Amino acid sequence: MGVDGDGGRPIVAGFSARIPADGLTAIVGPSGAGKTTLLRLLNRLDDPDDGEVLFEGRDVRSYDVIALRKRVQYVSQVPVTFPGTVADNVGPGNVHGDTAALLTRVGLDPALATRTADRLSVGEAQRMCLARALALGPECLLLDEPTSALDDGSRGGIEALVRSLADEGLTVVMVTHDRRQAEELADRMVTVAPAP
Repeated sequence: MGVDGDGGRPIVAGFSARIPADGLTAIVGPSGAGKTTLLRLLNRLDDPDDGEVLFEGRDVRSYDVIALRKRVQYVSQVPVTFPGTVADNVGPGNVHGDTAALLTRVGLDPALATRTADRLSVGEAQRMCLARALALGPECLLLDEPTSALDDGSRGGIEALVRSLADEGLTVVMVTHDRRQAEELADRMVTVAPAP
């Protein structure tokens, strides 16, 4: 598989990996090696220039992109809030139907449901984005450096949540630059090296 960046220089080249449907897989490697690009390929936020990405044995390009993204949810490194309240951000498409329970699940006080989403701290916004992804009942959760902007207390809470989601049967794929975090949390690691 290959993905070219600006100027035709490959971001990822000659890469192949298999990610099992169970547990937590960490993608590790140095900055600029293409970890985030690989994660974005898994739900078609990017498409490879050559090669293929398979989900359940089918090329992801053969799926309806919206249907694929409901099944394979991506949470970016920088929390993205939409206009409105926390409940507005989490609620659309919530298959659980209980926003308060979902907020509690990710370690947020349910009273925050009425707060304007753009007034959350970075840690709260990251948890809200996790709740929004989980609201759709995905089969796979893609996390791009989910703790990089958090303090130690918040980081530990997110790590415990991610591990519990994997233990409950959700497929979790997480990009991290923190090898310690990968070794402690993940069931397996995929190491990415910079393209030549």
